Amino acid sequence: MTRLPVAPKPPLRRFHQARWDEPIVFELSTPGSRGIGVPEVDPAIGATIGDDATLPAAIRRENPPALPELAQPQVLRHYVRLSQENLGADFNIDVGQGTCTMKYSPKVNEVVIRDPRLYDTHPCQDPATAQGTLEIVHRLERMLAEISGMDAVSVQPAAGSAAIWANVSMIRAYHASRGEGEQRDEIITTIFSHPSNAACAKTAGYKVITLHPDEHGYPDLAALRAALSDRTAALLITNPEDTGIYNPRIAEFVAAVHEVGGLACYDQANANGILGITRARDAGFDLCHFNLHKTFSTPHACGGPAAGACGVTEALEPFLPGPVVVRDDDGTYRLDADRPQSIGKVSPFYGVIPNIVRAYTWIMTMGAEGLREVAEIAALNNNYLAQKILQIPGASMGYPETDARIEQIRYTWQELTEQTGISTEQIGWRAADFGVHYWSSHHPFVIPEPFTLEPTESYSRGELDEYAAIIAEVAREAREDPETVRTAPHRSTVHLTGHEDFDDPARWAVTWRAYLRKYPGAGVRS
Repeated sequence: MTRLPVAPKPPLRRFHQARWDEPIVFELSTPGSRGIGVPEVDPAIGATIGDDATLPAAIRRENPPALPELAQPQVLRHYVRLSQENLGADFNIDVGQGTCTMKYSPKVNEVVIRDPRLYDTHPCQDPATAQGTLEIVHRLERMLAEISGMDAVSVQPAAGSAAIWANVSMIRAYHASRGEGEQRDEIITTIFSHPSNAACAKTAGYKVITLHPDEHGYPDLAALRAALSDRTAALLITNPEDTGIYNPRIAEFVAAVHEVGGLACYDQANANGILGITRARDAGFDLCHFNLHKTFSTPHACGGPAAGACGVTEALEPFLPGPVVVRDDDGTYRLDADRPQSIGKVSPFYGVIPNIVRAYTWIMTMGAEGLREVAEIAALNNNYLAQKILQIPGASMGYPETDARIEQIRYTWQELTEQTGISTEQIGWRAADFGVHYWSSHHPFVIPEPFTLEPTESYSRGELDEYAAIIAEVAREAREDPETVRTAPHRSTVHLTGHEDFDDPARWAVTWRAYLRKYPGAGVRS
């Protein structure tokens, strides 16, 4: 049989994102429309429960809820249209997520969590009737304890930042229990650690001391020693940092903090490249946290509800958020709230169960060897992509003389910007025209005109080649047709929003009702 020749795939896919002038769902509402038929109350249930009049007045509505009224096809079209205006891990090559690690989440995770025995579990039901759910929570915490080397873990935090807040709260409670709560009022972090570390410490009332890197991009050990004192509560540090650089002297940092009586807290949001290779306990850390919506492949969910996990040594275990899921000798699971030193709840109930189940499923699917392979492939993909990016004229990376990076790299367009006037943010706007995500970095831009790429283990060599080709094309346009880049996006639904919209509370309306109060008549359709 003669095979027909196959035309080679174009190096850059043609992309044009759908744009719908789509109103919000309340504006589509038509009185009387129905998407479902609500069944009548079963007579036996009605006879037992009674009608609304039997409810206490305090929990009865004076008026029906102001819900939008739409037929089923209208609801379907509305949300499908909105989905067409988005980019995401199931749609595009999103290696430009930087420290968000929004990698592909296997669909088997979704199959598991949609089992009604998990999906329909109510957080207020008797723990005796939720043994399977509690077992998953307990087993996941023990797995994360093994992965981190810690003695105990809580998955109650609803996000990575919530886990950092829990750790800061435990640090405060620990020092208070030793009579040093007022004295130890300083927390040290680094400029390339996640900003949530400084933010949580500041919110908790601590003075924050920020260390800057040396000429090689490493946190400065001498600067740390100069900052340490009997006022030091803790060091909060990400490693590898958001530059992708792993600090080989991290154990010395921890030891220096311990010498003055402080605690060392490991932000492991960038753990995707070190799974099964190194652990927080190996460097002597007292506390750590993971982002389950990063390393452990649960959806980031547009900032929430995500899931976090904080791990501690035995000395800090009494301060963990409560209640804690424990396994009794007879094999049953229960919630232990009898913990007088606990910092209490940091989120409702016992965590974001759908994402806890997804993370548990992913770890069980990968196994110990698979987790290490994840880290190895993530580091391989990152350094392979680096070879492609660094061939693009005008692109380089911060601290170029430092050893190879782990799972991400913070690059810089400084040369390209000086030559063309095109900024890293403008390159990101144009990248959206090719259907990919691009991320610059956290402010402030310590590395000038930065962009941060983190391919994780999810992407093939061909996809990395395609992403690099897109970035190279945008860089070429910046030199040869800068106006196209400057006025982008042209084929995407990305919008350029001015900071004045965020800086003026008078313009905010975070709910439909608030919008109508601020702009009367705005919801009336002509």
